[in-house]
Amino acid sequence: MSYSFILKREASIEFADAFVWYEEQQEGLGELFNIAVEDKLRQICNNPFHYKISNKKFHEALTEKYPYLIVYFVDEKNKLIIVTAIFHTSRNPRNKFKGIRLK
Repeated sequence: MSYSFILKREASIEFADAFVWYEEQQEGLGELFNIAVEDKLRQICNNPFHYKISNKKFHEALTEKYPYLIVYFVDEKNKLIIVTAIFHTSRNPRNKFKGIRLK
């Protein structure tokens, strides 16, 4: 059974900021970024335990063609993927988990 997903507030902001940045670089590039993230989210929802655990309960999945990690944890009881970050890989990796609360 496939899982659903939600984006935490910080992940939504990171996603929107990245979309705008790519779109400013070249019209249509933001939409391609959006498609890459949505495709990876679909893959995560279909097989959430496929991706490596990086810190406690958090998993990381790298997007195709873009240097972004989707950081998430799995709520098995509710069949839900909670995305806590859409994180550019050039940033300090310690910041992936900064300020994250599981509930």
